[in-house]
Amino acid sequence: MRLEDFDNDEDKVIQDRLKRKTWNEIRTNDSWAIFKIMAEFVNGYESMGRIGPCVTIFGSARTKPEDAYYLLAEKIAYKISKAGYGVITGGGPGIMEAGNKGAHLGGGTSVGLNIELPFEQHFNPYIDSDKNLNFDYFFVRKVMFVKYSQGFVVMPGGFGTMDELFEAMTLIQTKKIAKFPIILVGTSFWSGLIDWIKTVLVEKERTVSAEDLNLFKIVDTEDEVVDVLNAFYKKYDLSPNF
Repeated sequence: MRLEDFDNDEDKVIQDRLKRKTWNEIRTNDSWAIFKIMAEFVNGYESMGRIGPCVTIFGSARTKPEDAYYLLAEKIAYKISKAGYGVITGGGPGIMEAGNKGAHLGGGTSVGLNIELPFEQHFNPYIDSDKNLNFDYFFVRKVMFVKYSQGFVVMPGGFGTMDELFEAMTLIQTKKIAKFPIILVGTSFWSGLIDWIKTVLVEKERTVSAEDLNLFKIVDTEDEVVDVLNAFYKKYDLSPNF
């Protein structure tokens, strides 16, 4: 079928990507993509290397300002900033906005790592003007989250939040990065997933070790989040303002 024979844009995009390309077209497109990826890494490293110790807050872009989890994320970010950490988010609306807002109100560093998406994503107004970074590639953005965070606070979210959570746990599990606190907020939201991991992955299929359940903590309040962060870094003789 020809491109013009398709009725919707999604089908047209798929058909265009499946279209047979010449070797010169493939080589040219891939070569320029390498330079673009390199530029995102360089810009990210240079910008993030100056921000100091931070904690990343993940969560849904769809959470409304009146939602209980939005309000809790704002309180968590405020407490984190008062404890001496900066806050990093994905830079968009929802939980991300709440995180940046709490950091802003707490007088702390407020970082946004934005990515352009066909829906949902636009940067929120609570990011420090010199710490609002934009990315085209998800994998470059995720490197920045992991490399420059002293902890992950994971609020309720969707596929993107799950992706970021499991990537962090995988990197720690496989010892590709050093262990750091991963804090899941909301027992009622996370309990079903954790029960499934315990009963199916650990006990039935044995695809995960029981000790891997120690990679994260589940809490419900802002004070518990700060307690987990402080307890972890006290054990390893580190402090937020190192």
